[in-house]
Amino acid sequence: MAKTTTQYVCTECGWTGGKWFGRCPECGQWGTIEEFHEARVGAGGGLSSSGGSHTAPTPPKTGLARPITRVGTDQVRRIPTGFEEFDRVLGGGIVPGSVILLAGEPGIGKSTLLLETAGRVADRDGQGGKVLYLSGEESQAQVRMRASRVGALKDSLLLASTTDLATVLGLIEREKPALAIVDSAQTIVSNQVDGISGGSTQVREVAISLIDMAKSHDIPILLVGHVTKDGSIAGPRTLEHLVDVVCQFEGDSQTALRLLRAVKNRFGPTDEVGCFDMSEQGIEEVSDPTGLFLSTAGQEVEGTCVTFTLDGHRSLPIEIQALVTSSVLPTPRRNTNGIDANRLAMLAAVLYRHGRVNLLTRDLYVSTIAGGLAKEPGCDLAIVAALASAAKSRPIQRTTCAMGEISLTGQVRPVPQLNHRLQEAARLGFRRALVPPDRHSGGRKPIQGLEVIEVTYLAEALEALGLV
Repeated sequence: MAKTTTQYVCTECGWTGGKWFGRCPECGQWGTIEEFHEARVGAGGGLSSSGGSHTAPTPPKTGLARPITRVGTDQVRRIPTGFEEFDRVLGGGIVPGSVILLAGEPGIGKSTLLLETAGRVADRDGQGGKVLYLSGEESQAQVRMRASRVGALKDSLLLASTTDLATVLGLIEREKPALAIVDSAQTIVSNQVDGISGGSTQVREVAISLIDMAKSHDIPILLVGHVTKDGSIAGPRTLEHLVDVVCQFEGDSQTALRLLRAVKNRFGPTDEVGCFDMSEQGIEEVSDPTGLFLSTAGQEVEGTCVTFTLDGHRSLPIEIQALVTSSVLPTPRRNTNGIDANRLAMLAAVLYRHGRVNLLTRDLYVSTIAGGLAKEPGCDLAIVAALASAAKSRPIQRTTCAMGEISLTGQVRPVPQLNHRLQEAARLGFRRALVPPDRHSGGRKPIQGLEVIEVTYLAEALEALGLV
């Protein structure tokens, strides 16, 4: 007869013990210890006299272990998702037998992205095969309505609505689809273990069972995961360690831009990013996102400057907009959007000390466009240029961009992969670029159509921009 023992597990690091703690003794996090009941086999069920269980060895199959040099990878063919941006993040497509976890905030578009992916894989030139979509959050009619809206109605797309893990595994084993999608890991429940839906025990059991099914039948599985208030994936930390790929679907609910990033990838890079646009017809990929973060105003406007940031292997132009007004408050305002507020305060002090532009008693409002982020140090020079332009009411030419980190001494410091940023600036039609000096002995290679102006200190940059 099976007995149960009370155990306690940390949802953050996976620590287990027989006593509850307010603070995890392993990772030090507070309030992450939860109780769960672990089934144990009674007398005669395989337990030793000391209470420990033993797994009996089985005779291995012939050829189970072989030299690694004789293991071929020719038979591994990635499955295209139908989205070039999705394939880019995954490293070229979905690897058969892999388990991919897609996490994101509620309403960000996770289910819509995977439903469109299911439709495109099922309709891939008649070679996609069956795709099984298993929903534990919506009924079949609700998923069908969304599939009709996004154009994912395909005969080879099979739909089921269940929250029972045994049923999910049975459907995957019977249908043997080319791709299985489970939405979501926190809604599927196993009757073999205790715990509520979405708890650490249930999520761990669901993940282990689906991974075993994927590996044993060579069926790739896309798994949807929920996130907590602080943005981390709900459930035990071991969930991220068990799966092959962990992707984060990010975006601002007030904008249509969505970014897909690979946090973990056993089959490809983790520094790629995919850009998508949320519309009424579903999710559309954005192959060239260079124009998303730039304004369309034709005339030169004071208080604006363009910089280039790195997001994965992509260089994206970000337009910085600054507004400087007289303050009537004892403590002037420092409002930012897409920019670190502490960084702005520091740059305002450096601009006063080394640029002779006093903004300490003025209200400062600095923002980016369309939800772009300019939080890397390489955006410092553009932020300072936009502030000086707004303070002196002198516009900067729209064909001029600035890239460089500014230290407390007013020095303009180098930024990584500057040549890649300059090439992208030249491709978009920029004529001038203010950059830090090149420290390589060979010198910087000239870029056709782009005048590169090297500045060592902040004062030199302001003089080159005509803001002195």
